Amino acid sequence: MKHKFFALSVLALSLSLTSCLDETPKDQIPEQNIYDSANNLYVNAVASLYNYIGAHEEGEGLQGTCRGIYDYNTLTTDEAIMPIRGGNWYDGGLWQNMYNHTWTATDTDLYNVWKYLYKVIVLSTKSLETIDQYKALLTDRQRDEYKAEVRAVRAMFYYYAMDMFGRIPILESTAQKTADIRQSERSEVFSYIVNELQTVAPLLPLEHSNLQGNYYGRVTRPVAWFLLAKLALNAEVYTDNNWTDASRPDGKAILFNVDGTQKNAWQTCVHYCDLIATAGYSLENDYASNFAVHNENSKENIFTIPLDKMLYLNEFHYLFRSRHYAHGGAYGGASENGTCATLHTMAVNGYGTASPDTRLELNFYTGRVEVDGKYVTLDDGTPLQYQPLAVEQNLTASKYIETAGARMKKYEVDRTAYSDGRMPDNDIVLYRYADVLLMKAEAKVRNGESGDEQLNAVRSRAGMPSLAATLANILDERLLELVWEGWRRQDMIRFGTYCEPYDIHTPSDADKKRYTIVFPIPEKARELNPNLAQNPGY
Repeated sequence: MKHKFFALSVLALSLSLTSCLDETPKDQIPEQNIYDSANNLYVNAVASLYNYIGAHEEGEGLQGTCRGIYDYNTLTTDEAIMPIRGGNWYDGGLWQNMYNHTWTATDTDLYNVWKYLYKVIVLSTKSLETIDQYKALLTDRQRDEYKAEVRAVRAMFYYYAMDMFGRIPILESTAQKTADIRQSERSEVFSYIVNELQTVAPLLPLEHSNLQGNYYGRVTRPVAWFLLAKLALNAEVYTDNNWTDASRPDGKAILFNVDGTQKNAWQTCVHYCDLIATAGYSLENDYASNFAVHNENSKENIFTIPLDKMLYLNEFHYLFRSRHYAHGGAYGGASENGTCATLHTMAVNGYGTASPDTRLELNFYTGRVEVDGKYVTLDDGTPLQYQPLAVEQNLTASKYIETAGARMKKYEVDRTAYSDGRMPDNDIVLYRYADVLLMKAEAKVRNGESGDEQLNAVRSRAGMPSLAATLANILDERLLELVWEGWRRQDMIRFGTYCEPYDIHTPSDADKKRYTIVFPIPEKARELNPNLAQNPGY
């Protein structure tokens, strides 16, 4: 049984959220009955925020559910696609708009993502105010540590909001009037997030967040270092306030103050990657163990969403959503027969060649499917056989309407999962050390150095031969190693391929003008806060 760190708070904070949300939480219990000790203050003002890292409602959670952050960072790329399968998976054109980059500012699902991100940002800001209000319950050290953890959580959510929407408001107080909330340039938000994480990191516990115990699922110091490495690696993108002109700042000229020393973006990325290594993270010998049903003891996973069907409401939909109906039925549950890998992903994995990547078998279901030593069969009695090279955006006229595309595998199947497999015990992997090595390899190459050692450490673990650490090889390796982990949109933007032709994606008119690098500010958010200007092009 997993250690139960999260206490589901009974408190529903009374906030004025109309600048960002259209929700009206209701008071349930008087504050004085909630904040009556240092422990209860921590539980209700700090620990309660972790209830929002994962989710079971669509559009919420950093990963696990559908139509949210993960989908907008995966199904918009050369990694995966949701084809139309006859009468299934049209959904008003949602998935095709994602893949074709033809979303609009009126899309309800984008607005739900915005609401989710700002809900947690607002709740975090309220928590900081609450900690100050009840500081008499705390020692100075406790107050500083509580606030540091909340600021780190809030910075993480600002990071996702800035990555997706570019120009966003920075909330300074829950008492701010809508008229006083201004929109910040992307570079300003970037600097704010970096400063927040650098400031609070020394106050966070130097503990492994993925391990069961008192720090399980929390934003600890290595988690903050991982985010700082990501921010530095993407600094050319995040400091570019005019992303439509095909010109970016030079990472070598973007300077960070790191412990009193100036480092450029690439050196800064390497610095934080090295700190993570010194904290005791390393590659697991077995790639698949990071995604096992019981993966809480991984020495590679840095930040995860804890899943335990007996303790948490968090869900993981992606295996359920991807597998064919008969495939899910063979496990005693159900499936939705939707998401599949693209042709590009299969090509990079060497599918159909004499020497495919070893991770192909670990990450994808291809060809005939066996469960418990028996072939899974379709309604007509023929074996279920996935067709990885039959992918089209609209499969309605295809004879492979139900079987086209390699399907998501990666996570070990939990045969005891609830809700047709959507509530397994595998913790969802958000950040892991293999990504740290690939970030370091890329940063070194961009800084004119060799990244061969780091790239080939990842390849060696997979049993693959060494390669020179060129940017092209690193981009492919990130797909091979990190497929289904939600990083592909960010990677493609950084490498300059997101607005170009790829796979069966033809650049939209918006791609040609490059404004799809960020999503539009949702119109409903702008109606609530007229201070929000729309991103260029939308």
